[in-house]
Amino acid sequence: MDYAANPPNSISSYTTTVTNAAAAITTATSSSSNPPPPSLPSRYENQKRRDWNTFSQYLRNHRPPLSLAMCSGAHVLEFLRYLDQFGKTKVHNQTCPFFGIPNPPSPCPCPLRQAWGSLDALVGRLRAAYEENGGRPETNPFGARAVRLYLREVRDYQAKARGVSYQKRRRKRPSGIN
Repeated sequence: MDYAANPPNSISSYTTTVTNAAAAITTATSSSSNPPPPSLPSRYENQKRRDWNTFSQYLRNHRPPLSLAMCSGAHVLEFLRYLDQFGKTKVHNQTCPFFGIPNPPSPCPCPLRQAWGSLDALVGRLRAAYEENGGRPETNPFGARAVRLYLREVRDYQAKARGVSYQKRRRKRPSGIN
């Protein structure tokens, strides 16, 4: 409609024209054959894929090479211990003079390890990735009792080494909900 040549008679006819134009655009957009653009994977999905690829490479490089079906909780523990060499968290040994001191005054030769929180998150991502890659939940090696016990030991030891007792955080209840 050319508004310069045919100005609307009233505001209601103008509103009707705008509404009809918007409806036409919506119909044309929704009826087009173009699929929506693929959404990018989330940061979590990207990390999960990288972790799965790292674990799969670890299984391929294992001597003898392991298939996913043969993987057990013991192999997961081997993998977690292998990752310790790439850690960035100073964990004091019991013989270290700074064992149990939260902020040591000087450097010491204690090893760097993977932090408990990082290992816990890693196991969670790998547990989900295992099932997404064809594993059955009841045979998931990342959910094995030995893995849970190992994570608990790492958490407790790292808390003692830093001199901070681990306390589970309680969720805050949303205000206004009773």
